[in-house]
Amino acid sequence: MSGRPTALPPRLGPPPAHRGLRRFRAPVPAAPERCELCAVVLAEHNHRHLVDTERRALACACTPCALLFDRPGSGAGQFRTVPDRYLVDPGHTLDDAAWDQLQIPVGVAFFLRNADQDRLAALYPSPAGATESELDPSTWQTVLSASRLATLLQPDVEALLLRRSEGRIDCYLVPVDICYELVGRMRLLWQGFDGGAEARAALSDFFTKVARRAREPKGDDRP
Repeated sequence: MSGRPTALPPRLGPPPAHRGLRRFRAPVPAAPERCELCAVVLAEHNHRHLVDTERRALACACTPCALLFDRPGSGAGQFRTVPDRYLVDPGHTLDDAAWDQLQIPVGVAFFLRNADQDRLAALYPSPAGATESELDPSTWQTVLSASRLATLLQPDVEALLLRRSEGRIDCYLVPVDICYELVGRMRLLWQGFDGGAEARAALSDFFTKVARRAREPKGDDRP
């Protein structure tokens, strides 16, 4: 026999497992968001929201589709466009005593009116998401009458947003979608009993942005 080493035959069978799994580890590009009515790809400048009043849910829409449902009753009333107005009431008379009547266990709450059921709902962010208060709605209405924004609230698509912080209560009228955006952010960041430092910082940043956009009501503002 020759002293030369015998060459090994080529490896047969499937490739090593780590090679086959490599494709699963590669990041998958996120699918672009699309309008839920016409399927056009949405960008930041043309991304609006609709309230689906039958499913009690938000739907993404492009600006042209959102304009179709800008008037109450459009499209048989199933969809309503979420407006983009932000109002503030610096002259409200809400105080600590009023807040105590609301019995909200955290420092933030938002109120919206369900048109179909003709009732006011009070919700607040929590580690579990949006939690609805079980307090009698007549109490909320009595408390909220201390702000003129309550009479301007559009059912289903706007919310009255309150924050109790550092001995004061801020009162805003805002698009309802940003309230659920806040709820989702708080749920993601919440730690411990009081939410933690990161959640508190995100909350402060959120209200800073709201305050920058908000204006006082004018004579042509309507509910």
